[in-house]
Amino acid sequence: MIGKVLRGTNAGRLLYYLYGPGKANEHTDPHLVAGFSDPAELEPERRPDGPPDLRRLSGLLAQPLAALARPGYEKPVWHCAVRAAPGDRVLSDAEWEQVAAAIMDRTGLAPAGDDLGVRWVAVRHADDHIHIVATLARQDGSRPRIWNDFYRVREACQEAEERLGLATTAPADRTAGRRPSRAETEQAARRGWGEAPRVTLRREVCAAAAGARTEQEFFARLAEVGVAVRLRYSTTNPAQVTGYAVGLARHTAKDGGIIWYGGGKLAADLSLPKLRARWAAPGTDDAPFPGRGLSPAAARAVLRNTVTRAAEQARDEAGFFARLAEDGVLVRLRFSEVNPDQVTGYAVGLAGHLGADGEPLWYGGGRLAEGLTLPRLRRRWNPVQPGPAGRPGTFRFTAPERDAIYDHAARQTASATEHIRRCAATDPGRAADAAWAAADTIHIAARALGSPELRRAADAYCRAARAGYGRIPHRTSEGSQLRTAARLMAMTGSLSGGTTLVTAALIANLVALAVAVAELREAQQHAAQAAAARHAATHLRAACGQGRPSASRTGRSQTRLSGRLVTAASATRNDMPVSARPGRPPAADPSRPHPRSGPLPPRRAGPAR
Repeated sequence: MIGKVLRGTNAGRLLYYLYGPGKANEHTDPHLVAGFSDPAELEPERRPDGPPDLRRLSGLLAQPLAALARPGYEKPVWHCAVRAAPGDRVLSDAEWEQVAAAIMDRTGLAPAGDDLGVRWVAVRHADDHIHIVATLARQDGSRPRIWNDFYRVREACQEAEERLGLATTAPADRTAGRRPSRAETEQAARRGWGEAPRVTLRREVCAAAAGARTEQEFFARLAEVGVAVRLRYSTTNPAQVTGYAVGLARHTAKDGGIIWYGGGKLAADLSLPKLRARWAAPGTDDAPFPGRGLSPAAARAVLRNTVTRAAEQARDEAGFFARLAEDGVLVRLRFSEVNPDQVTGYAVGLAGHLGADGEPLWYGGGRLAEGLTLPRLRRRWNPVQPGPAGRPGTFRFTAPERDAIYDHAARQTASATEHIRRCAATDPGRAADAAWAAADTIHIAARALGSPELRRAADAYCRAARAGYGRIPHRTSEGSQLRTAARLMAMTGSLSGGTTLVTAALIANLVALAVAVAELREAQQHAAQAAAARHAATHLRAACGQGRPSASRTGRSQTRLSGRLVTAASATRNDMPVSARPGRPPAADPSRPHPRSGPLPPRRAGPAR
């Protein structure tokens, strides 16, 4: 059973519609089942020509509005449509009367035993739903409170489901993103858009937030994908940003202006304060790029990217080192032996990226790239100095570096999956942060690989990821590591070479993670979130089946075992071998060539490949 709250200005017109034939003659036997007084006394009398005379009932509902001691609401008509599930039994008028009275009591508009509440009636013109019409003015001349009335209606509907033995529905816990309105959906269909702008903007904001380390980078990422951003500033401190809204250039109002959507109107966890809480870095694991668990190749790639960007943005040596510190990079300076005050070089590292001795691993600028040595950077910042200055140039990840980062993401996903499964059996609340952070990984993977199935998986998983009522989960190491992996993947950009073995492994691990989150939500008795996680797992499996490992455009980084190329199918078979029956040889692998009988042909002369 669900209830939808609407607001209007004219109770009489609404009653005429409810008692009328409907838009497609779907209204049958309209009559009152409940109200602020005896429904039999409030029921409109029939005119000689057939239609009911609604003037008396409209007047009774409007009387308290005229007696308000202070200005009332701009839209004083409260309308709630309450509908049973398609599979539910047909409720009697007496049962619908109980449902309507419980809703009015739960919302506080007409509490049980309060004769001075608002005036209201419940109209039934179909087997499966009723309409509650009320005017927002109490009979004692005061204005009622309607704060969070929708959530109170949801609670009343859930109580009715349990009391009447109806199908259970999800609570109004704000885990689902706001759905497009009917007008938005119809407009998208008329203009030939694949989806409503609200859905597109929510996906773009989620992806930008997942890949960003700071607020500035978040807004820059939105601008890169063509999303218009409007900032909201504090009225007391004009320099302070308190919120934001996003829009699409093609989605405009009648006056030509962009239609804006605030972050909180897209989803409960996309408001600016909630995003700032996500980017906060109270510990080492929450640094922009913590190095714990990173391979040397991945750590070097991250440092090369960060140092190159800092060198491009800085104007001098002091600004260069300051930007590195802002990015969470560890910096160690090298001083001259002749002049101890003179800096002759530098080395950088990542927090948590340690060697065998437990000390940070350092990488000198020259080890990262030839143009990142301190003398080269100084000549670039001060062109007057002699010698070739050089430029770091456009940064590009190599294929092995991309593979190292995606392999790291796959390992972190597997670790988070095990953490979620352990917590589901002991303390489900501890897994909330990892479940939430997994959405970042799926969004970034969908953006990088350009897979429609991954995009649908990310959209479906969002509800399973969020904590109830827009709360921010307590940070955990597993969640922080997943967020870091998503940022590293976002740093590598889009993959134009197709699915590789490491990306296939990542998607397979994401399937296991989505299933683990579904089990977690079932343990918490969150049916809607569990269904969302299983829906996401279905799309992830489809993406796994569609992807075919291919060569990277740079370096052909396929893995070879025993001299042959590993395909996605063979990699899956290696991970999940099928045991042969006793006395029977194992089944032949169709992807493998049949063994030759006899000597191998001689190899062709020439350089080894």
